[in-house]
Amino acid sequence: MTDTLNKTAGANAPINDNRKAELLSKQVKHIDIKSFDARPIVDAMSDMSFTSRDLGRATKIYNDMLADKDCTVVLVIAGSTSAGGCMDLYAELVRNKMVDVIVATGATIVDMDFFEGLGHKHYQALEVPDDDTLRSLYIDRIYDTYIDEEQLQDCDFTINKIAESLEPKPYSSRAFIREMGKYLVEHGKKDNSLVKLAYEHDVPIFCPAFVDSSAGFGLVKHQVDAAKEGRPYMVLDAIADFRELTQIKIEAGTTGLLMIGGGVPKNFIQDTVVCAEILGHEDVEVHKYAVQITVADVRDGACSSSTLQEAASWGKVNTGIEQMVFAEAGSVMPLLASDAYHRGHWKDRAKRGWAKLFA
Repeated sequence: MTDTLNKTAGANAPINDNRKAELLSKQVKHIDIKSFDARPIVDAMSDMSFTSRDLGRATKIYNDMLADKDCTVVLVIAGSTSAGGCMDLYAELVRNKMVDVIVATGATIVDMDFFEGLGHKHYQALEVPDDDTLRSLYIDRIYDTYIDEEQLQDCDFTINKIAESLEPKPYSSRAFIREMGKYLVEHGKKDNSLVKLAYEHDVPIFCPAFVDSSAGFGLVKHQVDAAKEGRPYMVLDAIADFRELTQIKIEAGTTGLLMIGGGVPKNFIQDTVVCAEILGHEDVEVHKYAVQITVADVRDGACSSSTLQEAASWGKVNTGIEQMVFAEAGSVMPLLASDAYHRGHWKDRAKRGWAKLFA
């Protein structure tokens, strides 16, 4: 991790603080799903065609998950919707018992949520100058969203600090992220943090590729420093991630998936059905409900790791209660989540508290 406190970039070019402040002048405001009632528009869209009808059916399926008292709801997040304005949306789902388990990318959990939990912000790009100029100002870009690299490095160092405080032994990503939530309870600057709320509500978070994020820099530094000093260090156990999530699937029985994007998090949760069978639980249920919101294409054989219909051929999901929504998730998730919040099925749901399974 580079020390940027000397305010230099590139060769020896000084950072223009005024220009940087100008570019980082408009914060991203995260949408509040409680502030508006999306039910009328979702109902109307259900009677339309194309993606509108798909969204209407997907929203109904999510409401069915919440109304099913036996169903454990798993929120799966890939991509950058948290940075783009959906961060408080996901936090509200945890706060109101609308999700019971989370599987996400490291970037979603660390670079976006934990980052803001420490008091930092994401910014709207009012303009997009040459990316080399952004680099000279230590501004990182996610499409039309900016992050202050110096603040992101604070996130890296905080991850390192947490790692240094732990007993040197293997940890699943769930166990380490729980320590991050504990840290935010004690030192955080944002109440509506997904990581913090998950800790408080015993909602486990899994990141199967955890080090593919700012956490990776802090954890590498932890191991390198420990090795230089001849002391043991903590490690992340990816096998434990898979084992723990499969254990939840076995214990939960009926499950529903609300998936934003796809890729590794999507494959990870879907594979728990196959893993349970390999462990001898041949009566394990496929995921009963499934919704995926994505802009990925099917023609290259990927679609962020297959359509839900294709996944059924692998014995992972039920083909009867699934819906693909081909849309940019930031434009449709607020409607889906607001609809579900205002329909209120969550009010009668029991709190699962799956994190207690590993206490």
